[in-house]
Amino acid sequence: MRLLSLSRIHKRLLQITADSFLIVGSFILAMGLRYDSFFFLSDPRIWIAIGLTLPVTILVFAVTGFYRAVIRYISSRAFMTIGRGIAVSAVFLFIISQLLTLAVPRSVPGIYAMIALISVGGLRFFLRELFRHQLRRGLKPVLVYGAGRSGQQLVASLLRGNDYLPLALVDDNPALQGSEVNGLRVISAKEMPLLIENFGIDLALLAMPSAPRSLRREIIEHMAELDVRVRTVPNMEDIIAGKARMSDIIDVSEEDLLGRDPVAPVPELMSANVNGKVVMVTGAGGSIGSELCRQILREGPRDLILFEQSEVALYTIQMELQALAATLANVPRLHPVLGSVQSERRLRDTLARHTVDTVFHAAAYKHVPLVEENVAEGVRNNVFGTKTMLEAAIAAGVSSFTLISTDKAVRPTNIMGASKRLAEMVCQAFAEVQTDTRISMVRFGNVLGSSGSVIPLFRQQIQAGGPITVTHADITRYFMSIPEAAQLVIQASAMARGGDLFLLDMGQPVRILDLAMQMASLSGLRPYMEEDEGEDGDIAIRFTGLRPGEKLYEELLISADARPTAHPKIMSAHEDFFPLQRLTPLLVALDKATEDEDVAAVQDLMRRAGTGYSAKTVESKEPTMTGPTKLPSVAGG
Repeated sequence: MRLLSLSRIHKRLLQITADSFLIVGSFILAMGLRYDSFFFLSDPRIWIAIGLTLPVTILVFAVTGFYRAVIRYISSRAFMTIGRGIAVSAVFLFIISQLLTLAVPRSVPGIYAMIALISVGGLRFFLRELFRHQLRRGLKPVLVYGAGRSGQQLVASLLRGNDYLPLALVDDNPALQGSEVNGLRVISAKEMPLLIENFGIDLALLAMPSAPRSLRREIIEHMAELDVRVRTVPNMEDIIAGKARMSDIIDVSEEDLLGRDPVAPVPELMSANVNGKVVMVTGAGGSIGSELCRQILREGPRDLILFEQSEVALYTIQMELQALAATLANVPRLHPVLGSVQSERRLRDTLARHTVDTVFHAAAYKHVPLVEENVAEGVRNNVFGTKTMLEAAIAAGVSSFTLISTDKAVRPTNIMGASKRLAEMVCQAFAEVQTDTRISMVRFGNVLGSSGSVIPLFRQQIQAGGPITVTHADITRYFMSIPEAAQLVIQASAMARGGDLFLLDMGQPVRILDLAMQMASLSGLRPYMEEDEGEDGDIAIRFTGLRPGEKLYEELLISADARPTAHPKIMSAHEDFFPLQRLTPLLVALDKATEDEDVAAVQDLMRRAGTGYSAKTVESKEPTMTGPTKLPSVAGG
């Protein structure tokens, strides 16, 4: 409709002109109905009456804000405003007719009022329905949240397209509210519910790519309360890099759902262990390992060794990194190496051939249920793979060795967590007896988008129509984006002095049930609990029960000993461990137990090693980063 492209002042002038004709026409029709004739048109007094009434009526409409209302958003409440204006007009017409003896019968103002109300109000509702008809022709009505430059560009792009029809822009900035962008009114968040109800809007486009994630999360939660799905435009980095266009509409990212604002990395810490050095990443094709490679590559290493046992994963990350390296000024040399961290000969050969300076050890079996089903292999890879890698690094004179650990290593209730805690203790024990290699460990919680992460799983389940599976109504987890985790790992390694255990600030734990419900709502679905009979909704949430070894709450600390570091998102801690002399016999016995596939013996040795392992599924008290309950020491050292 061409009317939509007119400026605000032209739209108001057009309304005033139309109303003037309707008011005059209503008066003439009222007089004609009263006299059953139009002979009165020749009487100049009649024109005096309407000439005085018309400007008063238009003025009343203007004062009451009638002309600030946008016709395509008009609701039944507008009849109240029209009614008040017409009532004032009719009373004024009656008074001046009597005072000035203008030959207007007493019954005419009442007839005039009814006709004017129908004509003035009817025209607007007719135009609104005409506009709605346009919507029903295939264009999806949407709101655009954000009236800045990104919002303006998005609206312009959508108006040229054939998919979405933007109805209004929403912005929290009072200076923008009430203005118009490309013919669309900028409204406040308080005005959204009425607009959503009138036009059945179920989709909002978030055009704030540079806004803090905490603010984006607040907006997403508010829209979910209104049963409106939210999609967004790409971030500015992708747009500037040419990877995406402003008009591209994408799903809300996992980072937006959590609302966690990352801290900018410290350049000196990012480059200290990487720039100009030979860096090796084990598990280079995994979620964390591959992101470590991306971050490291940008910091200008001399060589980057990609150590990975999966051929497919190694090939995939190699191809990606080669493309990334081609965009850099100084192209590092990439060395893809197929191998297992359990192979001492392969590790020693790789380290010696490339004269490695820095190792990031990310290779591990991390899926709790799978490791519970494959106990011996999980321990061999996580514990003895770490020990073999560490011994080879020390023998090769590696300067820095960093183990990637997990919050599941704290008071573990599963073999995966216990094996990672024992891997930490191996690192602590070796750090105590030598100083040539600076050994450190970095412990953090879940990362978004990794294999097995709940968010990709929930997306798949929502697309399949449900149910969404949650193990327990009260289960919570810490979350962090993969890029942020990798950056913090690299920076933590640069601060290591030997034997350091670093903890990444994971923020507040997230209730998984809330996350599932929010994702369903953002997809335009009303979630309901499958166990509640008779509850109405679009997609069910099913509780499947805690899996073997799964905790309700994860923790990052065994003791309460957490100290700040030079980085606001990285803390350090000291936790008890067995010295190498005492740990070695236990490792020898554990090695034999894994070779014999003796699960009971493996579990017993895990307990005796001081990992804090308990095979029972526990519902621990909700922890905090700074003050979890301190348990009695379980290991000397």
